[in-house]
Amino acid sequence: EMNGKHAFDMLMQDLKAQIDQATQDRGEKSEMKAKKLQAKADAQGDLTDTTTTKEADEKYLADLTATCEQKASDFESRQQL
Repeated sequence: EMNGKHAFDMLMQDLKAQIDQATQDRGEKSEMKAKKLQAKADAQGDLTDTTTTKEADEKYLADLTATCEQKASDFESRQQL
């Protein structure tokens, strides 16, 4: 009977340890998930900012190129006079 009680106590101790470990793992995974979600949100915001800046830069480049071409054309016209 003592062996049975000892086996039961060992089983209970092992199961309690497994529960504690699983609870700890769940907490760590939950924390990791929250950090990853935050990182994703930050990256999405950075992507939006970068895309907006790129579009503005492309428009500026197009405007500048058109202005330069116009000025070059005007210069050529004045040189022929």
